[in-house]
Amino acid sequence: MIIQSQKDVTPVVLDAYKNIADPRLREIVAGLVTHLHAFARDVHLTEAEFQLGCQIVARMGQLSNATHNEVVLMSGSLGFSALVCLLNNGNNGQSETTANLLGPFWRMNSPKTENGGSIVRSPTPGPELFVDATVKDQNGNPIAGALVDVWHSSPEGFYEQQDPNQADMNLRGQFTTDANGHFGFRSVKPAGYPIPVEGPVGDLLRAAKRHNFRPAHLHFLIFKDGFKTLISQIYDPTDDRLETDVQFGVTRALIGDYIRHDGPGPAPDVKGEWYSLNQPFVMEVGEARLPKPPID
Repeated sequence: MIIQSQKDVTPVVLDAYKNIADPRLREIVAGLVTHLHAFARDVHLTEAEFQLGCQIVARMGQLSNATHNEVVLMSGSLGFSALVCLLNNGNNGQSETTANLLGPFWRMNSPKTENGGSIVRSPTPGPELFVDATVKDQNGNPIAGALVDVWHSSPEGFYEQQDPNQADMNLRGQFTTDANGHFGFRSVKPAGYPIPVEGPVGDLLRAAKRHNFRPAHLHFLIFKDGFKTLISQIYDPTDDRLETDVQFGVTRALIGDYIRHDGPGPAPDVKGEWYSLNQPFVMEVGEARLPKPPID
């Protein structure tokens, strides 16, 4: 069909891709074309704005490398990552879930650690944190033998890849749930931290007069055959940026019960201020699959 006006463009493009063999790919491409064209019409996108948009997309790719992913950062900053997560968990968006964003700092092959062991692998000053967690299925039955990756930032707000003063794999560990679905560990209380703002994400945040901080949280990735891999973040309720997370990751189900204590702690060397966290996780039946680490 020869295009005669702007009204002809969308049906012509949809017709051109109707023979994609894979039905799911065909559905996605058709939806993308339909909504992308509708967006251009809705805002009456100018040629100059279109050219600028292409430059922004190209720049995100140019800034993405082995240590930084601007595309993932932008997706989170637009709330798109959070939306996709919530659409695909909690019974496909119908109920609360402890699923959350993977984030850019997950690494494979964290050190295997005994339950109750410490993941502090180099001197890391800060309040001690003791975590007790349980993993259950949707019927409330404990899940034994699940592999649990834990990682988080330091009390200064740095992951160990960012901080030459931290040992490799500091504040990281892999645990296995026991017969009661339990695992636990000792660490230090994490702090919130800023995301990078040197690229298009920073330009967007400055235009919106938004800060670039994430509230303090612990990361968890729970893997067990027969269950959908659960990726989670548990947030500190005292963080003053909880309601303005730059990545829109905080949900009510993910605000943890971090309890402050003063005095003797669970270990003989713990005195003064320390924290405890008791956290339940629920896994859904599904495919056990590990994600690709966002950065090397």
